[in-house]
Amino acid sequence: MEKVWLKNYHSSVSPEIDPDKYSSLVDIFEQSVKKYADNTAYINMGHSITFRELDKLTEQFAAYLQSLGLKKGDAVAIMMPNLIQYPVSIFGVLRAGMVVVNVNPMYTTRELKHQLNDSQAKAIVIVENFANTLSDVIAETPVKHTILTNVGDMLPVPKRWVVNFALKYVKKMIPDHNLTDVVPFNTALSKGKSLNFTHVDVTNDDLAFLQYTGGTTGVSKGGMLTHRNLCANLEQVSGFLEPAIVPGEEIVVTALPLYHIFALQGNCLNFLKFGCPNLLITNPRDMPGFVAELSKYKFSVMTGVNTLFNGLLNTPGFEELDFSNFKFGLGGGMAVQRAVAERWHEVTGTVLLEGYGLTECSPVVTVNPPQLERYKGSIGMPVPSTEIQLLDDDGNQVPVGEAGEMYVKGPQVMLGYLGREEATADILKDGWLATGDIAKCDEDGYFYIVDRKKDMILVSGFNVFPNEVEDVASMHDGVLECAAIGVPHEVSGEIVKLFVVKKDPDITDKDVIAHCKNHLTGYKVPKIVEFRDELPKSNVGKILRRQLRD
Repeated sequence: MEKVWLKNYHSSVSPEIDPDKYSSLVDIFEQSVKKYADNTAYINMGHSITFRELDKLTEQFAAYLQSLGLKKGDAVAIMMPNLIQYPVSIFGVLRAGMVVVNVNPMYTTRELKHQLNDSQAKAIVIVENFANTLSDVIAETPVKHTILTNVGDMLPVPKRWVVNFALKYVKKMIPDHNLTDVVPFNTALSKGKSLNFTHVDVTNDDLAFLQYTGGTTGVSKGGMLTHRNLCANLEQVSGFLEPAIVPGEEIVVTALPLYHIFALQGNCLNFLKFGCPNLLITNPRDMPGFVAELSKYKFSVMTGVNTLFNGLLNTPGFEELDFSNFKFGLGGGMAVQRAVAERWHEVTGTVLLEGYGLTECSPVVTVNPPQLERYKGSIGMPVPSTEIQLLDDDGNQVPVGEAGEMYVKGPQVMLGYLGREEATADILKDGWLATGDIAKCDEDGYFYIVDRKKDMILVSGFNVFPNEVEDVASMHDGVLECAAIGVPHEVSGEIVKLFVVKKDPDITDKDVIAHCKNHLTGYKVPKIVEFRDELPKSNVGKILRRQLRD
């Protein structure tokens, strides 16, 4: 379609980017840590490190990985919340020419085992709070090296000792595990310090991340994101935001987990390039603690999902924070609700911008410009070098103002799904990525999501795929048939509702939910279970989720 949105680009934003401006993410990293060496790079739990320190730590970690015999292209899993150890691990892995496999720390044994096997991860960096999950499955995975860290490991002594002691013995947040042959994270860094790091020739064609996402059928799939994909999306997004950003001077609040592609790109990579610090929030669910942390800094940018912004607005003390340096909030992962956006503007005096993306697009496709004066209810305009077409069911392009399925083309689109040619062919068609989302475009080039063609459920910005929930629920002996859908929820956007046909007449909704809790991450667990005598089906016996939604 005609790029009508270009007329509304800021004068400083180029309609096209050079996806090969940098030779790799490592190239961007090495330029930034040199240019902004004495600037603060990350802040966490009151402790900060500079880009100079980040440079040294990541080189030490990369050297240690090489000493294990790991080679360029090997997959290394990282499983932890937002801690300084996370960027040290990520950039260490990338500098060693290896591939980062981001893992949600809340995964169950079933989910973790699948991801480690599918990615063929040879090593894992994991915070000890979740080591018990790994210990249950590690023997059934290709993982040969386990690097274990504690939450306080990057903090100075004695704070490090106090935090780690309190978590283990006072709050009892570290379950027992039987992992053996583990290497402490700080030991790995110490060993790496005495080793010579061998520079690796990393190019844009090399794989950088295996970013796992679900699908409407089957198990979680590894989206293959190259250095070029991430570098291109970094150029696209940073160029769009650049008119509002002063390099080296902003503080970005990073409450979304860095293992989520939105925070990885929007916070970790973007503000690396800008030479600005990320304020890492380890536990954003502790809203009072989150607000207390924010009170210590004159932050200027915050990314998040609708539930996060809404939670802050309803936490005592947030309205009294110093917003004098604050420029904008950037929402993604799920729809930003108008009521939340309007209240946000009222409290902070700034616009809550909304964007749209997919794991398969590294992830950003559209975003609202920071110059926006009011919430539009739009997902924004396509970022530079991005093409979009909206097609009807017959493959014809729809007129302006009418709804059609969104197809995306651009240098940020992934290579495909690891080892899944059929699934890749289903979503990538002649270079166009079928998003499965129904959208419309107005005359000014702003896009609006109308509905989702997929059966995907979106809970607080995280994808939940019905087949996975149904597969788990059907493992219960008392379940004959089941179907999962998303239903609206004022806090999380959607929650999972499960329809069940009983095999055991005595089974209860609590039984089903308890069973799912044993096998699924919390946000995937059904919150509502409704029993039916039968489920609606097509002529060939396919359960019709749409009828259940209707």
